[in-house]
Amino acid sequence: MTAYWCASAWLPDGVATGVLVDVADGVITSVTLSDPGDATVLPGIVFAGFANAHSHAFHRGLRGRTHGDGGTFWTWRDRMYDLADRLDPDSYYLLARAAYAEMALSGITCVGEFHYLHHAPGGTRYDDQNAMGHAVIQAARDAGIRITLLDTCYLAGGIGKPVSQQQQRFSDGDVLSWAARVADLSPGPDSRIGAAIHSVRAVPLDALPVVAGFGGPVHVHLSEQPAENEACLAAYGRTPTQVLADAGALGPRLTAVHATHLTADDIHLLGTSGTGACFCPTTEADLADGIGPARALADAGSPLSLGSDQHAVVDMLLEARALEHGERLRTGHRGRFTPADLVTAMTAHTSIGWPEAGRIAVGAPADLVAVRLDSARTAGSLPEQAVLAATASDVDTVVVGGRVVVRSGEHVLGDVGRLLAEAIG
Repeated sequence: MTAYWCASAWLPDGVATGVLVDVADGVITSVTLSDPGDATVLPGIVFAGFANAHSHAFHRGLRGRTHGDGGTFWTWRDRMYDLADRLDPDSYYLLARAAYAEMALSGITCVGEFHYLHHAPGGTRYDDQNAMGHAVIQAARDAGIRITLLDTCYLAGGIGKPVSQQQQRFSDGDVLSWAARVADLSPGPDSRIGAAIHSVRAVPLDALPVVAGFGGPVHVHLSEQPAENEACLAAYGRTPTQVLADAGALGPRLTAVHATHLTADDIHLLGTSGTGACFCPTTEADLADGIGPARALADAGSPLSLGSDQHAVVDMLLEARALEHGERLRTGHRGRFTPADLVTAMTAHTSIGWPEAGRIAVGAPADLVAVRLDSARTAGSLPEQAVLAATASDVDTVVVGGRVVVRSGEHVLGDVGRLLAEAIG
């Protein structure tokens, strides 16, 4: 048994001071207002662990390397394909472990990995057809965070087009082969298995119901670019959201990632079906994707979550703040989301299959993030407004399943910058 004392803590009913959290076997057993006694003291304000609901771990190798000539989303994608060609299970493990350690430093305790880097370059199968997925799961374990592997179906290079040479390692050839490979993946105490439709561009109509029927969380890239919508309308006479609706894919198990360029009917379909929406504001800004209708989706009934996607920035506090700032820029009004709304999105685990996580309460996993309130960024901030002032640099201590993974801003693996530099190099 372990006890942590929080000077301030964000509890399900609001911020409280002097909170004692008792932990046994990685689970919170009691939450009381108490003196610290001999408990481990966590400084600042303590949140439940942050959830990164959308990650492509290998994209971390592109940070600071795609800005020289401006370019577009599509030219950025070419650089991503070049990077993917360089990775095998061993090198991907090293890159993903370092990327996940960086996430832990920023307070992320659980990641949804949108995983489509399945096979060897050219599509050659490894002896273990899930070698890349197993490498990613092990990387998260060794970095000390939980993972949901969202194994992604990717069968086409565009609507009605075959996959390219570089895309062949993403594809299983057909949806039944994808399903058979995914069936060989097994969850563990710190890992769960989900599925993903890469996009309506990459999964044909007849395959959509198969992937959508996976018995767990399912994610999909949705309307990230206007070109995706235009191609879908030209081919099917429907928006990507309408295509998913007609395939029976919408619903509480589905999360639409980006959801940037939506019609009013799209928003209604997503909201009334309870389909989640995962926004990745720093990536959407970096790639010039646009600003999605977050408030409208939330009002329509879509639960919101957040992701770091291509990891141009790994900071869920900044992602949460950018969600509100995007709305301010779209509408000219402040306070579109309350601080409590932002914390809910930042700690939303249901979309990645951990509904018991994301709160400091009895029975929840003991995932805790202590954010300092005495830094140059946070000094003077009210604890209940720290989400609008702090950054990942203010994360002091991170506890995952009752185990300290980050202490005084240092990861248990040591120098994460060195690990990243070595893996990327």
